[in-house]
Amino acid sequence: MVKIFAGSANKPLAEKIAHSLSLSISPLEIHIFPDGEKRARVLESVLDEHCVVVQPTAPPVDANYMELFFIVDALKRSGAKSVTVVISYLGYQRQDHVFREGEGVSLEVVVKTLEAAGVDKVITFDLHTIRALEVFKIPVVHLSALPLFAEKIRRLIHPGGVHPRFAKASPGEPATLNDAVLVSPDMGGVRRIKILSEMLNNLPYAAIVKNRDLATGEITVSEVQGELAKTAIIVDDMIASGSTIAEGVRVLQKRGVEQIFVFATHAVFSADAKKILEQAPLEKIFVTDSIEVPEEKRFNKLETLSVAGIITKELQKS
Repeated sequence: MVKIFAGSANKPLAEKIAHSLSLSISPLEIHIFPDGEKRARVLESVLDEHCVVVQPTAPPVDANYMELFFIVDALKRSGAKSVTVVISYLGYQRQDHVFREGEGVSLEVVVKTLEAAGVDKVITFDLHTIRALEVFKIPVVHLSALPLFAEKIRRLIHPGGVHPRFAKASPGEPATLNDAVLVSPDMGGVRRIKILSEMLNNLPYAAIVKNRDLATGEITVSEVQGELAKTAIIVDDMIASGSTIAEGVRVLQKRGVEQIFVFATHAVFSADAKKILEQAPLEKIFVTDSIEVPEEKRFNKLETLSVAGIITKELQKS
């Protein structure tokens, strides 16, 4: 028997997972004191139960991590047989090694805390780099939204039916896009693009070569590797400030691309991301519900795909 618990960060995702498993969300009490401190309390017996906690650690990252630590500790102290945490977006994942002398490694700190709290397994999605997996000593299931993206790309619809750039495929074969190319917004995402390309009958791909100043965060683009086409599909693991996507769109249009779609797993959407993305001359942006996008950060070009089904299948294996 499995019990599903929802932290505060993404209750809608937890509810979808529970519904798919024909379960109800088990009750928790998260009390916030006047000074901002939190206390977690389990409100039903979990003795010898397998427990799953859904809590991505998107902004506010520190608050969501602390709440997760407290929930896990409460479950363990209450006798839970095992605790699996679904951290669909793993905060601090980009700080997985020392970039400059004198820095700490933030990801190692939070992982050690998760392990010390008693987490038995982590389920997460589309890490910025698979090198982050090396930090963990406990089992980690690294899932991907790429199958969702591949299916959506195959089925891009316009008012007249199937998108005209899709060609008919033989029975049992996935469709392919005519005159289109997958694009990684940086060289670090080429591995991801290659995997998606294989899912789409080896759809051509290209990559934008960029440089980032570690001190200021400023991005400069030096070139594009690979042949482009009239339609470009930018694919990334996350959208934070939106500046990388906006710059990618600018570079692609400058090189003759007429139509641009964007797919990204994690909608971090910090700072002025909504404004930047709304103003970018692109067709549509597809993200997943690995992070709950609040109403004030949504806009007309945005469409959300759910990873709940992928998570449910993984939980059913255990």
